Amino acid sequence: MTVMGPFGVSVRDPALEAEVQAGLSAVEAGLVEATKSDVPLITEAAQHLVRAGGKRFRPLLLLLAARFGDAHAPGVVPSAVVVELTHLATLYHDDIMDEAEVRRGVPSVNARWDNSVAVLTGDFLFSRASTIVAELGAPAVRVQAEAFERLVTGQIQETQGPPPGQDPIAHHLEVVAGKTGSLIAVAGRMGALMAGAPEATIELLARYGELIGVAFQLADDVLDIASDGTESGKTPGTDLREGVATLPVLRLRELAEREGAAADRELVALLDGDLTDDGRLAEALAGLRGHRALDLARADARAFAERAGQTLEPLPEAPAKAALLDLCTSVSDRTH
Repeated sequence: MTVMGPFGVSVRDPALEAEVQAGLSAVEAGLVEATKSDVPLITEAAQHLVRAGGKRFRPLLLLLAARFGDAHAPGVVPSAVVVELTHLATLYHDDIMDEAEVRRGVPSVNARWDNSVAVLTGDFLFSRASTIVAELGAPAVRVQAEAFERLVTGQIQETQGPPPGQDPIAHHLEVVAGKTGSLIAVAGRMGALMAGAPEATIELLARYGELIGVAFQLADDVLDIASDGTESGKTPGTDLREGVATLPVLRLRELAEREGAAADRELVALLDGDLTDDGRLAEALAGLRGHRALDLARADARAFAERAGQTLEPLPEAPAKAALLDLCTSVSDRTH
């Protein structure tokens, strides 16, 4: 069994592993080619994150989804390039909004150049993705456009916060489905679509992609609190320090409001305070790590992973299905 990528996608079949690795290599070459420009600065900025590496989870999922049809169909690799270019473009824009200084271990584009270069480079990547997807046919263009709408909607919803009367946890799940789940759903849908899989299979893989995408993000919410940094790849408490309302925090607030325990209210007050102080941040982390709110968030992530696995039940048994099911298990394992 070979484990591919940081998400722990296990590929038990040697033939499948070889095919997927070849596909990923082709995607990588396609990304480099798609980010070239006659303007040297555009090429340098556009390839900045491509050459920094990355999880390439979306292309990997797309290549596995294509195994349920003709995995060698001509549109499979280009569609994987489209999905990854779109993801990269969102990272450029996210770094501007978050004022991030580092991405994938290198200076962010907005830190190395400025916000104008970063936002325009993100737009350039979107345009290149659009050019490629236009060659894949009207159905692919529609899938890409609808996903882009959901991405933007999710980001706006996160910026706005839950409207009056909406449950904050339901709002968070809606944001995660839009910002993260939608593009991973596209990976499942595009892979099967380009491979000529039956419509029912396309829908199943799209649903799987969205659910596993949400599960991963919820697992990351947990890891921001519970991890020592090795698993998540970032400093524990980063989201807390930045005031991001992740699922464990939302579960804590829910418990404090519903049950009113003094200790819970005190921990909420600590979280609402200044967590730029290392001592206060450490105290907040310790409080959350020992709180049942973290266990509730773990259970939420596992539930989405289990639902993702259940969507695959109608598909025929195959090495690709086994790899996708193993991915569900790895998500649950990450939250422990």
